[in-house]
Amino acid sequence: MEVLVKPEGVRARVAIIGGSGLYDPGIVEDPVEVKVSTPFGNPSDNIIVGRIGGVSVAFLPRHGRGHKIPPHAINYRANIYALKALGAKWVVSVSAVGSLRWDYKPGDFVVPDQFIDMTKSRPYTFYDGPVTVHVSMADPFCEDLRRRLVSTARGLGYPVHDKGTYICIEGPRFSTRAESRVWKDVFKADIIGMTLVPEVNLACEAQMCYATLAMVTDYDVWAEKPVTAEEVERVMIENVRRAREVLYKLVPSLPEEPGECSCCRALDYAAL
Repeated sequence: MEVLVKPEGVRARVAIIGGSGLYDPGIVEDPVEVKVSTPFGNPSDNIIVGRIGGVSVAFLPRHGRGHKIPPHAINYRANIYALKALGAKWVVSVSAVGSLRWDYKPGDFVVPDQFIDMTKSRPYTFYDGPVTVHVSMADPFCEDLRRRLVSTARGLGYPVHDKGTYICIEGPRFSTRAESRVWKDVFKADIIGMTLVPEVNLACEAQMCYATLAMVTDYDVWAEKPVTAEEVERVMIENVRRAREVLYKLVPSLPEEPGECSCCRALDYAAL
């Protein structure tokens, strides 16, 4: 595959950020591997630009191919900056999560509408000064893209929950049992993962339409339900297969330009 160090003229309308299990650049047709430099350093990996159903797509494995980068060490700013630089207007994030409720079962999809941030040491903004912005995150995801994801998954007959609160922890360790019970019973979160924040914050600052297709792999430790690595891997493989089908159907249906939504105007009233 050709590697373009200076990707002049390479553009993509849709960005897909692949999480745990979704590393395969073969998800796109006619792939070109692009190396993008940013003011914030290097992205997690070279970006694969190709097509899905005739639509230009940029694919980036969040952890790098081979899962080389742990969640707390991902260069989220470089990732989002690079995708924006390639022209992406829609961002579909695919991620593996644990469940904090019995009815969100392993193998289900969740398209979250809210999040709680429990991360501790990540750069959260592009604007470190002298320009400062305070973007509204009251509704952190693109509602239009969320609806499209839910509708597409349901149309394929896959179990999908159209709402959920994603609690994002620092990682790379998993929660203690006490923490897991707090997330579930006190915070009332629905799913748990390690990569949503600050990815969603930065996409908002970049005024990109962003939504997450979360794949439930297991119950978090609140359930005290032993889970084997073999079970998680089996669910993960099936989830990834389904996620690919959702993406193949979703991407060609996305319009050239996003409609009017808060993410497209996030900076209008955010600068000081």
